[in-house]
Amino acid sequence: MKKLISAVLAAALAVALVCAGLTGCSDGKKIRLCEVTHSVFYAPLYVAINNGYFEDRGLEVSLTNAGGTDKVTAALVSNSSDIGLMGPEGVIYCEEMNDAPVVFGQLTKRDGSFLVSKKDEADTFEWSDLEGKHVLAGRVGGVPAMTMQYIMNGYGLYDGVNCTINTEVAFNMMGSVFEADDTVDYTTLFEPTASEFEQAGKGYIVASVGEESGEVPYTAFCAKRSYLSKNRDTAKLFLSAVREGYDFIVKNDSAAVAKALAPSFSGTSEESLAVAVESYLAIDAWCSTPVMTEESLDRLQEIMRNAGELDKEADFDRIVDNSLAEETEDEEE
Repeated sequence: MKKLISAVLAAALAVALVCAGLTGCSDGKKIRLCEVTHSVFYAPLYVAINNGYFEDRGLEVSLTNAGGTDKVTAALVSNSSDIGLMGPEGVIYCEEMNDAPVVFGQLTKRDGSFLVSKKDEADTFEWSDLEGKHVLAGRVGGVPAMTMQYIMNGYGLYDGVNCTINTEVAFNMMGSVFEADDTVDYTTLFEPTASEFEQAGKGYIVASVGEESGEVPYTAFCAKRSYLSKNRDTAKLFLSAVREGYDFIVKNDSAAVAKALAPSFSGTSEESLAVAVESYLAIDAWCSTPVMTEESLDRLQEIMRNAGELDKEADFDRIVDNSLAEETEDEEE
């Protein structure tokens, strides 16, 4: 954990130096949003953007992709972004920093990856089948890898003992390494990549990581307390727009949702987007409320502790501010 904090601080300093000559902070209803990665897994956000729900509330959202929770955290710490869509572990790692980011709204409530095998075994697969196998799990310290390790350890499977849990392959390279490396038996992939691999005969979806691990606050909206204090109304309107994006998804068929998502995924067919939406609805991946529960955070910390990435328990009230999410909920009723 200490290594990651140091990396975040170093990255924050680098970002601050790069941006030194640029405008410091956004103002009023302009929001600089930084996402951990660009994925259909965050569909309610993109629907809100493309359907104009932010504009309806007088908000102007500029979206950038940081490529990792550590980098999103760095963007928040350096004031080069206002709101970050990221794993809450980033907030936990920085809990003791001055004016550290806090979670103010949750978006996804379970792991969004699917386990893909090189063998067609969807009807017979058991998690115990991973014994003796080589599994690409994600990058070390990331929640995808930690969640996969948590599941496998629960079945008595330990890296270097009776299986290989590979955490050395970058997120965006996992599919290509799985396809090219004959020693790899399984990988975890998000949608629509998992279904596209299956359709192309490159692999077979055998299980949902999120279903097996249970509810976890996988991805959340985070911001510095100072930002939330100065821009409370703006942050609440932001959550309200995302909530409307979620409502659109659950009230419409997957084809309509895919059409709404299409502008955010120019290289992906609407058919693939629709399949991805159906997959995520089937595992109940998205939050119907932005309010984070202490129980779900406890499970995340259990997963982190199991991976050796948690030095001490984080204080829920210190890293989560549900007040805006609760106000948004009250207004919906």
